[in-house]
This record gives sequence, C-alpha cells and structure tokens, in this order.
Amino acid sequence: MLEGMRIAVIGAGIGGLTAAAGLSADGHDVVVFEQRGDAGALGAGITLFGNAFAALDAIGLGDRVRAISSGEIAALRAGQRSPDGRWLVTLPSSAVATLRSLHRADLHRALAEAVPTGALRLGQAATVRADGAPDVETADGAESFDLVVTADGIRSAARSRLGLDRGVRYAGYTAWRGVTTAPVAVPTEAGETWGRGERFGIVPLPDGRVYWFATATTEAGGRSDDERDAVLTRFGHWHPPIRACVEATESRAVLRHDIHNLAQLPATFIRGRTVLLGDAAHAMTPDLGQGAGQAIEDAATLTVLLRHGDVERALARYDALRRARTAPIWRRSHLMGRVGQLASPIGAGLRDALLRATPGAAMGRPAVAMQRWEPPRAE
Repeated sequence: MLEGMRIAVIGAGIGGLTAAAGLSADGHDVVVFEQRGDAGALGAGITLFGNAFAALDAIGLGDRVRAISSGEIAALRAGQRSPDGRWLVTLPSSAVATLRSLHRADLHRALAEAVPTGALRLGQAATVRADGAPDVETADGAESFDLVVTADGIRSAARSRLGLDRGVRYAGYTAWRGVTTAPVAVPTEAGETWGRGERFGIVPLPDGRVYWFATATTEAGGRSDDERDAVLTRFGHWHPPIRACVEATESRAVLRHDIHNLAQLPATFIRGRTVLLGDAAHAMTPDLGQGAGQAIEDAATLTVLLRHGDVERALARYDALRRARTAPIWRRSHLMGRVGQLASPIGAGLRDALLRATPGAAMGRPAVAMQRWEPPRAE
C-alpha cells in the first residue's frame, strides 16, 4: 500500500472532499485548496444511488452519509407522469431501491467533517503545472506534492491549463431548484412530470421537506425578477402537489441555473501526476442523477487504487477505468435530457406514447445496471 504521500486536492466540492477524506483516512497528508472563502455548498436537494454508497463504503464514508439521508423514495411510486397527473410509466422498485435523498448542504458538511482539521485552505486558489508535474502555485508561492487531484468543476481552470479542455456546451434548457420551508402534504409519488419542453421533479427529503426541480427549454442567460413566480406561471396549473411545493418555498431560496455539460470528454483524465476528478473530468447533465455519484466513484477508485502498487500504475488504471465508466453515462444523460425536453407536439407526443407502451421493467433495467459498482481489485 502506498502510504505517506503528500497530496493536493483543488476544489472543495463533493468530489474533492470525498477524495480528501478517503485519501486522508489511508494515511496520506492531504491539503485541499478552495478559492471560495467558505466551504458551504450552494444548491438544494440531491439524490444518490447504490453505486455512490458502494463507493462511499469502499473508503469508509457510507454510514456517515446514510445517517443524514432518507431511503423513503424506495417506498413511493416513481416514474414519469404527464402534466395532468396520468402516469406515462412506473418504474419497478428495483430501479429506485437503493436511491436515497438528502440536502446538498448536509452532504457537503458531512464530507467536510471527515477531512482532517487544518487540511482545508479556504480562500486560496491553486494553479497546476501545464506538464502535470505535482506542484501547485498559490498566492503564497509554489508548493510541491506527490500527487495533485483537480476537482475544480465544469469550467475547470486545471483542465484548461493541462491542455485537456474540449469545451463546454449549453444543454438547451434552464433549471430551477428549491426546498420547501412551509408545511406541505407529503407526496405519495416521486419522479418527474414531462410536458412539452418542460419538466418538474419531486423528491422527499429526510426531515419532511420536499426538494423540487423544474426545467424549461429556453435561451441561455434568461432571468426573472421573481424566479418562484416564474415557476408558478409555468407549472402552477400542473397536477398536485406541484403548486403546493413551489408555494411552500421562499422566493429567495429558489435557485436558477442554465444547464451545461462538457462538449466532449477529455482524451485522458491524467497528465503526469495530476488527475482530473468529478465535473472537471466528465461534467454531465443532471438527467440521470449521476453527477455526484460519478464524482464519488472517481474519488473512491483513486483512493483504492493508490492502495495497490506504484503511483504511475494506479493513475493509468484510474484513467482507463473511469473513462470507460463515465463516457456512456455522460452520453446517455445528455440524450435523456434531449428526450425529456422535447417541445414539439409531434415529438413529445411520440415520446409519451412510447413511454406508455414500454413495460416499467424494461425501463428499469438500464437504471439497475447503472447503479452497480465495485471497487477495483489489485492486479
């Protein structure tokens, strides 16, 4: 087992913190550089499937995250509906059996608490070497490490610096997210409602609140004076409890973000002893709910591989395993977004008819397969 390395992690998001916690637990000296002045998370709710928990278990973090999450969704009817409330398809229980929900801020806090005290350097940006050498440059000067993990998001400065950036693209739709604060009837269903160029999703959270999200096909960069009112205007006439969920959310707490993903994946996730992880490597649309899960898998894969053999061999296997795993999910997620956002009457009508004609079991099989993950074995 490789022990005692000095490792830099750039970015204190979910992927970066998971990597830092796992690597620290294995005895490495980890420093996390975060350019923001605080380590808090922006966002609303988040869902994690069984693959994410298998990865968390592999590095000793699974129980910590289970304790702050809920598996209630597994007991609800889940699938896709039309705006009038009729079901287009119901997923089998196997497709959602491992799904757990939680607030993104709670997940972020739990991961940050698993990182050793003093390892987080907030308000400190770090730049990587273009040749991938394990050194970083900060405002205080250069520091040398044995390995650099770059988890600095979809617009990764490190990816660009390493010459691996192939562009970011607008997915064609914007998204709103919110978490209820006022009482609202607990949903008996979960999943998404698909309209024409619009979708709305409902996810119960552990504390009785409800996380909801909405999407609309529109030009990038749009904004409204009151985003909650904008959501109510678009979705308030859809089936219950959609309007109730939005009305039970404070206006200032409704977030709006245009959805982007990588235009193409990098040809490699490594350069020298610098590694891309999470959105920096494979930012995908949220349509399969796997963005955070794949970042967690990245972190666990890297941590486990560094227990086996030399660094160069571990990095080469990480690159091969993670590119093979994330590429099809990245492609499928983008395709799912395009299908879900179909706006023409003919296109949306054909989509809905196909969903009604497809058995739920057939729809669930790819989801079940995607949720399988095992830690890499020693070679």
